[in-house]
Amino acid sequence: MTTVQRSSALVMAVIALIAIYYLQSILTPFLVGIVLAYLGDPVVDRLETYKINRAVGVLIVFVVFLVLIVGAALIVVPMLVREIVSLIHDIPAGIAWLQEKASPWLVATFNIDPFNVSLDNLKERLLGNWQQAGGLAGRVIQEVTASSAALITALVSIALTPVVAFYLMRDWDEVIQKMHEMIPRYMEETAAGLVKECDEVLSQFLRGQLLIMLTLGCIYAIGLSIVGLNLALLIGLLAGLASIVPYLGFAVGIVAATLAAMFQFQDLLPLVYVLIVFVIGQGIEGMILTPLLVGDRIGLHPVAVIFAVLAGGHLFGFFGILLALPVAAVVMVFVRHLRTSYIDSHYYHGPGEET
Repeated sequence: MTTVQRSSALVMAVIALIAIYYLQSILTPFLVGIVLAYLGDPVVDRLETYKINRAVGVLIVFVVFLVLIVGAALIVVPMLVREIVSLIHDIPAGIAWLQEKASPWLVATFNIDPFNVSLDNLKERLLGNWQQAGGLAGRVIQEVTASSAALITALVSIALTPVVAFYLMRDWDEVIQKMHEMIPRYMEETAAGLVKECDEVLSQFLRGQLLIMLTLGCIYAIGLSIVGLNLALLIGLLAGLASIVPYLGFAVGIVAATLAAMFQFQDLLPLVYVLIVFVIGQGIEGMILTPLLVGDRIGLHPVAVIFAVLAGGHLFGFFGILLALPVAAVVMVFVRHLRTSYIDSHYYHGPGEET
């Protein structure tokens, strides 16, 4: 590649990044659509091998996905509501236990009592606020609808996402083929190798990480249910979702479960059982799930993972957090390629050395 070609590629990359930054407010449905199309394409390709039209195959994938989402919501949401109601009723008892066990030590040691509250007033406020939740939801909806521009943007994004995903999934192979044809012939072999490696890393990470999150969420929820924790499902879901970042799911889950167990049981023994559940879950993730489903192909250091998630959230919000690690995994493929090229170059060995 000549100096002019390198400069042109760099300029185009900078222009693309600037455009992405300034258009981030409208990119959400397209980014989510791309991810859904990428995840669904192998399933549609498999359906095509059974002589099913590609458009019909995409519709089948969408219907199955919708049925799974709606079915999960119908099962999970009522259970979550019951758990939240149970938590609200357990809070006064938990505060009473803390007043009895923790307050004397805190007063004697630090001369402070953060749990010095009236339980009757607390119970009345909690129950009153819960009963007024419908009114609060109505006021929130009223405030949201008052900002018509924000509401329209949100509705358009929600409506566009499945449309974008459908057309991209239907035309995925054709789009990839056209992009491949645009690669300069002298770069085709290198570019094809990089794209293939990126595809392997992305598919391994996305599908593997989603399975890990789902499996860990189920392990934590089932384990905490066996312990008898009322918030088992909610904490299991939170810990499973947070597992997209290494060790974050473990940290979030064990802190939330410990607090919930203290409020519910007012005893130390259930805390030991909670710890055992999360140690078992972390052991299964580290020794079985991650090596089996993700492996070591991504090669991201935990510090790099944290930085990628924070940077993605700062630049693109919630979906930036979701896309941070897949993008970082692709970047690592190019970084490894550049490192190999640098070590094989005369800049590393010197002009008089053989590479």
